[in-house]
Amino acid sequence: MNLGDMVEQWIVIAILTLKNQSWMFKSMNAEQDDYKSKSQVKREMQEIKKIGDKLVNLGAALKQVPIDSELTAAIELARKINKKKDGYRRQLLFIGKLLRTRDLEPIEQALKQLEMHHQQNTAKFHQLELLRDKLLGGGDTEIQQILEEYPFLERQKLRQLLRTAQKQQSQNKPPSAARELFQYLKAEIGKE
Repeated sequence: MNLGDMVEQWIVIAILTLKNQSWMFKSMNAEQDDYKSKSQVKREMQEIKKIGDKLVNLGAALKQVPIDSELTAAIELARKINKKKDGYRRQLLFIGKLLRTRDLEPIEQALKQLEMHHQQNTAKFHQLELLRDKLLGGGDTEIQQILEEYPFLERQKLRQLLRTAQKQQSQNKPPSAARELFQYLKAEIGKE
């Protein structure tokens, strides 16, 4: 074998080696694109665990969330376990494991919708409280303004409840008429 053949053979080996290495680098880059750090995986698992915890604490509204029977049974079991015991923690981890194998998009949407509904109810409640307090503080002028806004309310009933509430307030009695006024507003305005 002469020197030219050896050089040619060496070049062929070098080219083949470079081709193999470039393939290896491409596959390594693809793996790095899919790679998640341990911290990122832990954060994702914590988020899934929080979703599981929300599902356990939902109560009767759980029926509105699109989950299968296996997950429902695991959630029901978690509700039966004492929250102070270690079994509850393990059950939450199991629910998280079950959630990892499911599509979380519809579950998260249902939870957001339930939360939004709760926030709307809370806002309505606060609005009614402010309306009641406005009535208690204002008198007949406030009754007139509220009747303009809500014409279906009964003027006589509002005045009667308002007088009784103010009388109870001046005598330092429990505000039962104020509560009754709130319930009246809630019933009538809630129909709207």
